Amino acid sequence: MSPSSPHPAYITATLDPRLSRWKWLVKWILALPHYFVLIFLYIAFFLVTIVAFFSILITGRYPRSLFRFNVGVIRWSMRVSYYSSTVLGTDAYPPFTLKEAPGYPIQVDVTYPERLSRGLVLVKWLLVIPQFLVIAILVTSGWDIFRYMDDYSPFSSGLIGLLSLVAVVILTVTGTYPRDLFDFLMGLLRWALRVFVYASLMTDKYPPFRLDMGGSEPTPAALAPAGAG
Repeated sequence: MSPSSPHPAYITATLDPRLSRWKWLVKWILALPHYFVLIFLYIAFFLVTIVAFFSILITGRYPRSLFRFNVGVIRWSMRVSYYSSTVLGTDAYPPFTLKEAPGYPIQVDVTYPERLSRGLVLVKWLLVIPQFLVIAILVTSGWDIFRYMDDYSPFSSGLIGLLSLVAVVILTVTGTYPRDLFDFLMGLLRWALRVFVYASLMTDKYPPFRLDMGGSEPTPAALAPAGAG
């Protein structure tokens, strides 16, 4: 995979043009049933990742059924987060499913790797430390680096939580969600997703130190170095 090719973990989102000015105040309460389920799903995610570690180490493959499950957990978690704590870009209640939800305003997926490096699986946790440091500054409050994908507070901590709050306060006052802020928040969310997927052993593609902003994934042409072609 070339440096200019799309990352195997990708996320697209659409900002709801008719967001309620006030519903964001209670979304975290409405999402409580999801939070309860996600606690157990992330316990399962952790256990599945341990099994996958040994499978990759021995065979160089991530068992496809386990991979699909973990992608489903990420997908579910991101929908709930997008609705209730991070970005808050939709009023559509997230579905209770690990599967894709066509038509839902945020879509998340990870391309299945046919082969993974058996040696790399031993050191990914070490290689990703610089990325975790960046995430600690941009996305979390520092001490909870590993919680940015499943933060069940009304707002995620750190910069992304603060900016999400700013966005909905502006929405409340003006009736309009600031588009530039949405694009920036999606860039942070996309970066966090790539780091999380790499640290979870689901890809060998190292997450780039790059903020790809906007609701859509960047095209290969947009990722090409200047002067390439």
